[in-house]
Amino acid sequence: MTGNPPSASPTMVRLARYTETELQEILGDGDDPFGVAEAGLAWLPKEDHFGIRSDGRLMAHAGLLVLPVSIGGVETKVVGLGGVAVAPDVRGRGLARRVVTAALAHARTLGPRYGLLFCRPPLVPLYQRLGWHALSQDVQVEQPEGPVVMPLRTMWTPLHDDASAPEGAVRLLSLPM
Repeated sequence: MTGNPPSASPTMVRLARYTETELQEILGDGDDPFGVAEAGLAWLPKEDHFGIRSDGRLMAHAGLLVLPVSIGGVETKVVGLGGVAVAPDVRGRGLARRVVTAALAHARTLGPRYGLLFCRPPLVPLYQRLGWHALSQDVQVEQPEGPVVMPLRTMWTPLHDDASAPEGAVRLLSLPM
């Protein structure tokens, strides 16, 4: 851990909005804060936002978006998790777990049986510790020029007790979140 510890206990908050300014507050103003620009994908903004603040500073974020998907040829909905970010100077303090857990608690109220996320391979172990499972098959996602195979790792988590692993081909019927 680096940096000074926050003087106030970090507080979970539901964010009314999440803009470029809030993202920069967490990750700085780099060109590729999530390290996925080389994938060349168009992304959708999230609709529901959760954050962790301490001393007025936003230190972590996770966003959600309900999306259409086809699993084994059957159309349904998933809750996409994305925009997960923790400020570099406060990593290792369990903030990713807290913000993702809060987002998933809300996701369970939205109806879909599955949560879905896309991440860089080095982040797979983190999400596995948070209860996510890697899909072994390729997943197609929509892009402006048509469907493409998602170049990032696809992970899923059950949002309800009766949700088992998705069986069959998975195709996100929208831009990724």
